[in-house]
Parts: sequence; structure tokens; C-alpha cells
Amino acid sequence: MLNFSILIDHWDMYIEGFFNTIKASVFAMIASLVVGTIIAIFRIAPFRPLNWLGTMYVEFIRNIPLMLIVFVFFFAPSALGLRINSFLAGTLGLTTYTAAFIAESIRAGIQAVPKGQMEAARSSGLTYVQTMWYIILPQAIKIVIPPLGNQFLNLVKNSSVLGVIAGLDLMYFGDLISSETFVTFDVYIFVAMFYLLLTIPLSLSVSFLERRLAKNR
Repeated sequence: MLNFSILIDHWDMYIEGFFNTIKASVFAMIASLVVGTIIAIFRIAPFRPLNWLGTMYVEFIRNIPLMLIVFVFFFAPSALGLRINSFLAGTLGLTTYTAAFIAESIRAGIQAVPKGQMEAARSSGLTYVQTMWYIILPQAIKIVIPPLGNQFLNLVKNSSVLGVIAGLDLMYFGDLISSETFVTFDVYIFVAMFYLLLTIPLSLSVSFLERRLAKNR
């Protein structure tokens, strides 16, 4: 049986970690979607230097551990004489890492849009940026809703990396509670329950959007 007194006695710590996890996840979701979209456009833009830049970003970031990226954001600023708190460092690392995977999803969506639409829009007088923003990207985002949803789910779970650098998230407070109570199993089961409060509604929302989009096609 779970010892619910641990949850009750440390409710304030669980709640603080829960809301910090939400803040980190929401910020990283928005920022990684913006960065990932820009990188995806770079990868298919008719300008070779941008292609190289986008490809280097994706291949480099996707092939190194998330933990290492977080450590870079945590330790590098201090080496340069800058101050950055652990929460922001972890969130920036999470954003940078997730953006590489989102970029590939959006690139696939862009390539799934018929090329004739780009040509028609350009011939009607729209610039490349206008065509991408008003014509191609709205269709591409709809196409890749399922993989984007999976990336956002992974982002929420990956936010636990903040605990390694004292990022004040759920895992950090779980570790703190465990060290105070000398209990491990019960403490982390409650942590898992809080994560489920985030991931299950997100998963259901993605499934709902997917069904709605399928009906409208």
C-alpha cells in the first residue's frame, strides 16, 4: 500500500514542482515549435547556406544526449561570466533539443504539400516567405499534428532532466522528498501520478484533434 501521508505532508513541494514542470513544458513547447519551424524552413529553402545551417543543427542536436545540452546551458554561461538560473538553463536545453525533432516533423509536412501550390502562389505575386506563412505552413501543421503531439508528450517527460541541475521541477522535489523521508518507491509513484495529470490530457487532446482533422479532409 502506498503511504499517502508522504503526499499529504509534502503536498506543497509536489505542487510547486508540478507547476514548475508545467511552466517549463509550456515555454519549451512554444519556443521549440517556433525554432523548429524556422529550422524546417531553412532545410527546404532555395538557399544553400540556409540548408546547411538547418541540416547541421538537426544532425548535431539529434545525435547528442539531452543531458549534455542541458549541461552546456547550465555551465557555459558561468564560464563566460554570465549568470543563469537552473530552471532557465534546463528549459533552454529542453527547447533546443526538442526543436530539432519538431523541425524534421514539420519538414515532412511541408514536403507533403503539393509543390504546385508553391509555384501557383509565387506566380500570383507572393514572396517565398508569404507563400510559406499563408499557404504552405498551415497545411503542413495540420498534416503533422500526430507526430507533433508525440514530440510534445516526449517534451513533458523529458522535462524531468531539470531535476539533475536543481531545476525545481517534479523530479527535483521528488529527489528532495526522498532524501528527507528515506522513502523511494512511494515518493516517485506520486511523482509519476503528477506527470500523468499532464500527459494523459495532452494525449487525449492530440487524439481529438487528429480525429477532427481526419473528418474535415
